[in-house]
Amino acid sequence: MSETTKTQIPRTVVALGLVSLFMDMSSELIHSLMPIFLVNSLGASVLMLGVIEGAAESLALIVKVFSGTMSDFMGRRKPLLLAGYGLAAISKPLFPLSTTAGAVLAARLIDRFGKGIRGAPRDALIADVAPPEIRGACFGLRQSMDTIGAFVGPILAIVLMLALHGNIRAALWWAVLPTVFAIGMLVFGVEEPERTAGGAKKTASRFFSRETLKQFPSVYWVVVGVSAVFTLARFSEAFLVLKAQECHLSPTWIPIVMVTMSVVYSLSAYPAGVISDRRKNSLLLSGMVCLIISDMILAHAYATPLMLIGVAIWGLHMGLTQGIFASMVAQHAPGELRGAAFGVFNLVAGIFMLLSSVIAGAIWNRLGSSVTFMAGAGFATAALIAWWTAAGITKS
Repeated sequence: MSETTKTQIPRTVVALGLVSLFMDMSSELIHSLMPIFLVNSLGASVLMLGVIEGAAESLALIVKVFSGTMSDFMGRRKPLLLAGYGLAAISKPLFPLSTTAGAVLAARLIDRFGKGIRGAPRDALIADVAPPEIRGACFGLRQSMDTIGAFVGPILAIVLMLALHGNIRAALWWAVLPTVFAIGMLVFGVEEPERTAGGAKKTASRFFSRETLKQFPSVYWVVVGVSAVFTLARFSEAFLVLKAQECHLSPTWIPIVMVTMSVVYSLSAYPAGVISDRRKNSLLLSGMVCLIISDMILAHAYATPLMLIGVAIWGLHMGLTQGIFASMVAQHAPGELRGAAFGVFNLVAGIFMLLSSVIAGAIWNRLGSSVTFMAGAGFATAALIAWWTAAGITKS
């Protein structure tokens, strides 16, 4: 019997997984239709799409630096989770009401600001309640449930587009409903352990001081650095949706791209989390190789079947890598500064996420999709080389 089956995954981790499931169902319903809505209906350029996606996703990551530190200082995670998920719920009606790209940007920023508020405290809460011997499995389970919502959302988008005869605005209104279930599960299903904020309070006011940052070990900074380079290769999935349109997939069926990616992501995230408790380095290298292969396929795909194969491998790389980075941050960060550690990690990732999507949008506008995905493969190769070089000091 494996160690994971001997030790039960805490109820709070499961509840957080369900919250993620419902909220991601709502977000991905919108995300699977939004690129086409922006480019076709509102007349935005691909560069503008890259700016919107990059700004929104980077804001979410950067805000985590403050929310993580605040949760350490308060000694409480749940109030910030309620604030973050609440903002995301409020943003959903703004999307179908949007008539300009600027309005969409505002809605995305509110939504992602909420994600930023909740992200680091949620990861820190999982780290707080997860037994160390199954920490990777706990992060993998939460990520897997998140991605179940991520493929149910686009499936719902397809059904709604068929039922509503391609009316994107009407379909977007349905994204409001899952947020009600998410907030209810958060309020009644998530509990956090009693903890003190004394150690964090002593350092929170000096968060950006050299003395505080020196408390993080060198292996933590290696994880942060390699993740930053890898983030350059992982531009927004909105570009996968545009690639599907380039392959002449109709707007009604374009959400199948997000379904394909998310199904593979969901099926691989939890097993990868379990395996990562024993073999983090090799699994992360495998995920980087998958992204390189995916980018190479997408760069040369002009028919739907080959494009979907590339998208599926993209989803596999997500499943193999995302939970591992979070698990490594939790493993190597000081316990009393865990929220702050996730905050710094996501601050750096946010900066590089903005660069990634803006660069991808600019390359797509000037040189086309093939060069965009080839550039992604180049960045992924750089990350792989960096991790291979550093693997000796990051072994768990």
